[in-house]
Amino acid sequence: MRLGAIFPHNEIGADPEAMKIWATAVEDLGYHHIMAFDHVLGAGTASRPGWRGYTSADSFHEVFVLFGYLAGLTTSTELVTGVLVLPQRQTALVAKQAAEVDILSKGRLRLGIGVGWNDVEYEALGQDFTTRGRRAEEQVEVLRALWAHPEITFQGRWHTIREAGINPRPVRGHIPVWFGGHSHATLRRVGRQGDGWLPLIEPGPQAEGMLRHIHQAAQEAGRNPRHIGIEIKVSLSAGSLDSRLSYVHHWRELGATHVTIETHGMGRTVHEHIAMLEEAAKTYQRQSW
Repeated sequence: MRLGAIFPHNEIGADPEAMKIWATAVEDLGYHHIMAFDHVLGAGTASRPGWRGYTSADSFHEVFVLFGYLAGLTTSTELVTGVLVLPQRQTALVAKQAAEVDILSKGRLRLGIGVGWNDVEYEALGQDFTTRGRRAEEQVEVLRALWAHPEITFQGRWHTIREAGINPRPVRGHIPVWFGGHSHATLRRVGRQGDGWLPLIEPGPQAEGMLRHIHQAAQEAGRNPRHIGIEIKVSLSAGSLDSRLSYVHHWRELGATHVTIETHGMGRTVHEHIAMLEEAAKTYQRQSW
């Protein structure tokens, strides 16, 4: 299983030097990838009593710009969006931005996408919240076509492209696309289109049932389910990595290929976050996953 670290967006602040220290330390510690969360706008809570989730007080760096910066600071660590809220964005622009990060990082971008939950963001960005799932499926088709070909012609429900393309394109002519989410429709999309799945649930009967849905959809699409990766997240706020070993082992038995460590809420300084990641890396190495 490949080991990743989640960028501590709330605590790291807006100091580029702190971001540099964190990212280079993560690579030096042997982490295979860096994952960053995505939100463009946070909701104000004064007029929204009972609001649950991120707010305008939470800090989120724009992921493509952040990864452009980190691409120049690292040499081997994969850069992963986990997850980019794709349907609230213009598809061709995402294709262009993702290709640019992939070029700057020499092929190290992995695009994790999701449909999101925050209708406030969708409204502010001028996109339809109610069709986000179906739109995302078409968006993935458009992204892959733009990455693979110098020019494309595409006519869909939400996209019209006539003999146009992006230049430059990704290093390999494609960028891996992973899906986050647990709805039945999302699981079907993972099976039909996804290079991987980003679950946020405990291993057990529910997870096994979701994997069956993914595998069935993959087989119906003529794909090999074994080629679909699974990335799990371990939050150290729920206990040490040692205390979460059973969780990781069970997911590994279900086919997990990646495990990513989250330190949000655990440290006040960048060095405290690095110290926790160092200890987690030692635990990981002892397990020989």
